[in-house]
Parts: sequence; C-alpha cells; structure tokens
Amino acid sequence: MRDSTSFSVRLTESQADGLRPATARAYARRRRNRHGRGTRGELIPSHLPGFRSRSERFEEWVMESTQRLERLWGERIQDLQINVAEIPSGLEGMTPQTVRGLLGTCTPAVPGRPATITIYRHAVEMAAKGYVAPNELVHDVVVEQAAELMGMTPEAVDPAYGRSRA
Repeated sequence: MRDSTSFSVRLTESQADGLRPATARAYARRRRNRHGRGTRGELIPSHLPGFRSRSERFEEWVMESTQRLERLWGERIQDLQINVAEIPSGLEGMTPQTVRGLLGTCTPAVPGRPATITIYRHAVEMAAKGYVAPNELVHDVVVEQAAELMGMTPEAVDPAYGRSRA
C-alpha cells in the first residue's frame, strides 16, 4: 500500500546550475595547511614604502608639494591645476638641447581654463637618480613652475627652494 505522503525534491538555483550550495566551504578554507605552508599574507605590508608603486609615490610627492605651496600662498595658488605625465609629448621630435632641463612645463590661465603645471615623472626620476632626493626635486620643479606662472623668483615663492642641492 502506498503512503499518501508525497516526497519532493526542490533544487536551489545554485544546485540546478551544477554549482555547490552556498553553505559549502570555500576552497581556501577546505585546503589543508600541511606543515604550516598554507597561504600567507601580503607580500609587502601596507605600512612599508614598497607597498605603493613608483607612480603612486611620485603623485604623493607632487600632492605634498602642492599642499605646502597652498599653505604659503593660500588663495593665489588654489586655482592652479597640477598634472603628472609620464614623459613630455612629442619627445621623439625634440633635440637633446630642448629635452635637457625639461622636468616640467606650465601654461598660463586663459578664459575657461585654469593655469596648469605639468610634471614629467620619468624625467624627474632620471634627473634625481643618485644626486638629489626625488621628493625634494619634485618640490623644486613645482616651485619653479609656480614661480614662472606668478612672475616671481623661486626663492620668493618658497624660501626653502634649492636647499636639497646645497
């Protein structure tokens, strides 16, 4: 005699697709940690300098330099836009004389567009290699370009200008 109770099977969406149910442990948790050779943490911890890439570190130096100028000049420097580029555009067509000293450029403000300073990361890193701390050279380049836009000497813009080379 057949029982009147019915038997039914209900598949969840993940089981119907052939996937494991959500309650199954992830692979990393199921894997045995044999002899303490399991997965390890980050290769370089976030509090060490090597954690950031060179471009991120360079952009941080530019930001620090900009903030320093903003503390010194306040309103006068706030409308200034500072960009970081890898290399100058049109580098292939430049002569060695025009490339020398090309660590940054500035363009004055025009109606509808703010004054812009562009710092070239690779050029600054190559110029600083072994001679000057790169963060100090970044600050000097930012100060030089800001001084050109403001029509002043770099020493008048920041009294600490050039101390890294002394």
